[in-house]
Amino acid sequence: MASEDENASQPDIVAMLKDQTSACTAAREAIAVGGEVRLYGGRPPVWMVLGIAATRLRRSLKIGLTTLGLDETVEILSTRHRDEQLRTGNIVAADRSWLFTLYFDATGTELLACSGLNREAPSTAGGQELQL
Repeated sequence: MASEDENASQPDIVAMLKDQTSACTAAREAIAVGGEVRLYGGRPPVWMVLGIAATRLRRSLKIGLTTLGLDETVEILSTRHRDEQLRTGNIVAADRSWLFTLYFDATGTELLACSGLNREAPSTAGGQELQL
């Protein structure tokens, strides 16, 4: 059985996706064409969420993944919301090519940031072989 958090209405999320970051427009479009929205009930501290976002940004830059708004998200979380707990959510594009992460205040009533990650592997043609 899905929790109430997982059944949040899409129009509410669409309305919340204003222009917090450059990923908001693409996230709204992903919902409009059937993307799946999930909101999570936990409230991790901002330092934990920020650490994950910053690591994702560094790794994406290193291996050449395409992101939207991830640098803006790291900036927003590190400068404006340092001592808060957050709620998070995801939007998975209908074709599964993009994953958007939503960052809300602790009550889930204000969207603070949105980032997108293209899930397609970067091309290695003419480049280095990926080493992990």
